[in-house]
Amino acid sequence: MKNITLKELGKFSFSIKEAFKTLRTNLLFSGSDIKTVLITSCVKNEGKSTVSLELAKALSLSEKKVLLIDADLRKSVLVSKYASDAKNIVGLSEFLSSQASLEDVLYSTQYNSFDVIFAGAVPPNPVELLGSSKFQDLLAQAKEEYDYVIIDAAPLGAVIDASVISAFCDGSILVICANEIGYRFANEVKGQLEKSGCKVLGAILNKVSNKPSSYYNRYYKKYYGKYSKGKYGRYGYNNYGYGYGYGEEKEKKSKK
Repeated sequence: MKNITLKELGKFSFSIKEAFKTLRTNLLFSGSDIKTVLITSCVKNEGKSTVSLELAKALSLSEKKVLLIDADLRKSVLVSKYASDAKNIVGLSEFLSSQASLEDVLYSTQYNSFDVIFAGAVPPNPVELLGSSKFQDLLAQAKEEYDYVIIDAAPLGAVIDASVISAFCDGSILVICANEIGYRFANEVKGQLEKSGCKVLGAILNKVSNKPSSYYNRYYKKYYGKYSKGKYGRYGYNNYGYGYGYGEEKEKKSKK
């Protein structure tokens, strides 16, 4: 197995870290039979790849053995954003097309018990590769060796890849960008997942508004506002879009 260092996208605030811990806890309570989890979105740029990676990291930090599979064979961002050395990386497409062995595409990371398989080169037939018995056998083998297998798939609202993969998975999670994706569209994507027979575990609302009128801001200020002044520093929203709350400056204005 090869080794690779994953780059940090940025320093997450206390609220973002807590959001991922909550997501991890919710997944752990979904049942012992939920081991292969598909993560997709309606369209691109909703944050599914970041969510997939951070969830996998959070699970590994709770002493779970985790494999992250980048199954977005059309337009992956994991290598360009997170791989410390993007040269000569072979991945899932090479393995499924029998150009590389599993040992060639499996990378260990700096996090204990956290391995990753990158997408690899863009193939001309992604649906056929992802729907193959070889991919199904890979997931079956991974379930035997890992506690959780997190699969980052292409947006289901754009291409059918995630629906094909979900037929082999125990559960799925839909990442939805707040104020950009309509209810009907999100419901149609959810319906596509359900048609495959895959259990929809829930949805992640991402890039939530930081406006004071936001329900999420009001809720989190009431219950967690005290952390904004303590040892955790500012407790609020940042550019990555996970977590909610107020910073110290906004709290002072609300008291006037």
